[in-house]
Amino acid sequence: MRKAIIFDLDGTILDTETPEFISWQEVYADHDAILDQAVWAQAIGTTDSGFDPYTHLAALTGRAVDRPSIRAARHARFDDLIAAAEPRDGIVTWLDDARDLGLRIGLASSSGAAWVTRFLDALGLRDRFEVLATRERVAHSKPAPDLYELALNELGARPDEALAVEDSPNGVAAAKAAGLFCVAVPNPLTVDLALDGADIVLNSLAERPLRDFLDI
Repeated sequence: MRKAIIFDLDGTILDTETPEFISWQEVYADHDAILDQAVWAQAIGTTDSGFDPYTHLAALTGRAVDRPSIRAARHARFDDLIAAAEPRDGIVTWLDDARDLGLRIGLASSSGAAWVTRFLDALGLRDRFEVLATRERVAHSKPAPDLYELALNELGARPDEALAVEDSPNGVAAAKAAGLFCVAVPNPLTVDLALDGADIVLNSLAERPLRDFLDI
């Protein structure tokens, strides 16, 4: 029987990944370069991929890049793109159901605490989570299991008592490495990536109620 549920943030609760990619695509286009989605995909869900978009841009153009200028402009563009974003379909319902079912609720994110709390606060969801396992609290980001192991420990649950909700191959790999049952809900950037490591893949959480996964 499940006692806990652990959500990823980026791309799962809120699609930050599409505006992040679009904002970088536009930067590359401004420099007469193309950011290939397959190249970008390696970094989705992790901070440990080694991919640096600034270094990659410099390699494509053969020129040094002005990091501070690019950073400021891209962050402003990202903020514009994300401003009206809402939780992905089914997320709030699953959070409501988890609360009503008495599940402990945690979050395991490869992003830092400031980023995580920024968006949970913006969505009005911060108080739904008992535990926030974020990048600076562990030795290794996803696909390593560290974030999930931390969340499980602080939620007081064994791996077989918890359910993970993810959107990317790196996230799925982390959840499975920690021993959790994993539901994958890909977003527009991850829908064509290999998510076969998940126990089940849904188009959105609105497709199935949380109760369906409590006794699996």
